[in-house]
Amino acid sequence: PGAARPPQRVAAVGTRRAVVGMLTGCVQGAFFPEVNAATARVLAAEGCDVVILPDRQGCCGALSVHNGREEEARRFARRMLDTFAAAGIDYFVVNAAGCGSTLKEYGDLLRDDPRYAALAADFAGKVRDLCEVLVELGPVATRHPLPVTVAYHDACHLAHAQGVRAQPRRLLRDIPGLELREIADPEICCGSAGIWNILHPGPAAELGDRKARTVLATGARLLVTANPGCLMQVAASVTRAGGDIALAHTAQVLDASIRGRGVEELLHQRTPS
Repeated sequence: PGAARPPQRVAAVGTRRAVVGMLTGCVQGAFFPEVNAATARVLAAEGCDVVILPDRQGCCGALSVHNGREEEARRFARRMLDTFAAAGIDYFVVNAAGCGSTLKEYGDLLRDDPRYAALAADFAGKVRDLCEVLVELGPVATRHPLPVTVAYHDACHLAHAQGVRAQPRRLLRDIPGLELREIADPEICCGSAGIWNILHPGPAAELGDRKARTVLATGARLLVTANPGCLMQVAASVTRAGGDIALAHTAQVLDASIRGRGVEELLHQRTPS
């Protein structure tokens, strides 16, 4: 829970249905450890043994890929593959959209590596966004009501790069009492885009301001998305716009519903300043 160091492994609740590896991530692990804790709880509640191995993972290489540093990315990828090679996982679960898109491309990233090419291709085939694997497995944990209006933001690396749009919406709509509201022009980037907002802060802020207007226009009390960069970018943009909306990762909403936590816990959440 909270900022506690992730455990090595979390046991499935009830009948074990799968063994999954879980990415801790660089930005997610540093700024949003509570998202990782919620992810592990949700997976366990849905019958997954969760293999985390936080001391051995390192970076997945996504930030290096975003910056065109492919050899550096390959070094990170090899370490990740070595870490989970003998873990016996059915899936490798990711809760950060930018990381997920790179992990799914490990086969291409290491295609010319005689030692790792086959291993990378096999591993990439096991990579799933959290919402993908939950929909594939189907729910077994009871969802308790969360009476709240939610605006769901499509992270570009999830919607465009991975084609994952329907699954998070389905999971949110299955929560009793939750009302899902669509954001206008959902396909338009919030301006985060990996490290683009660091390299091009002016245009990124313009995109962020546009996204903030469409988010606030929904009238929702809670913004939900699946990427830490988006959470921080939209939070900053909403603040500039003088608006106020709580922010959460999809995993946190599912976790609150499964654990029967009150909606107020979600509505008090803000991103790190």
